[in-house]
Amino acid sequence: MEYTLQGSDTFPIVVLPLTARQSVQIESGAMIYHNGDVTLTGKMNSNGKKGLGGLMSAIGRSVTSGESFFITTATGTTAGGELGIAPGNPGAIKALTLDATHQWYLNTGAFLAGEATTSYSMVSQHVGGALFGGTGGFFIMHTAGAGEMLVSAYGDMLALDLDGTHDYVVDNSHVVAWADTLDYHIEAASGVLGFTTGEGLVNRFSGRGRVYIQTRNVEALAKLIVPYVPSKQS
Repeated sequence: MEYTLQGSDTFPIVVLPLTARQSVQIESGAMIYHNGDVTLTGKMNSNGKKGLGGLMSAIGRSVTSGESFFITTATGTTAGGELGIAPGNPGAIKALTLDATHQWYLNTGAFLAGEATTSYSMVSQHVGGALFGGTGGFFIMHTAGAGEMLVSAYGDMLALDLDGTHDYVVDNSHVVAWADTLDYHIEAASGVLGFTTGEGLVNRFSGRGRVYIQTRNVEALAKLIVPYVPSKQS
């Protein structure tokens, strides 16, 4: 998949050249512009299922993971199609390579775009992760297929490479994506549910593989501005 990043490191957009009949899947609402030689079609984000099963799958993805009910396919109509897209959050955009030996788990909201030969499905977490984790609620995304997939972060995106000698413990809200070769489980940072340090719950990764983290998280920003938001007087 050919693409270029334009704009600043903090607020980049992705520009995708599309040839005739070449298609990419993009997150619903991610389009900024196209040059008129691109058609957009929307469908339920149903993981390939049709009918009532597809409807329930799309609803389930939306409710349990926070992903969009719809997903958009952009297709070039001539050799000179051009499409500009961006995520809703300000931050870095990176490409993940998918093939027979490299697949990924994605945090909620990380998916931005992917080649037509790539996809993702929702997979259930263990009970502890489902109830207390910050990586997609009851379900997380697992990629499939071969090609490139673009993911986005809030802030910058950094890579942690595990060689099997040390575990890495990452705050749930800072996890973007991780290789499916890694083992992980969710635990309290310290004390009772981590409240003694204020860190809450974390992901412990072990094994060999890469974890992508974001340098900022929306939850921390929300807590920061709460004291400055006027409250309604009774």
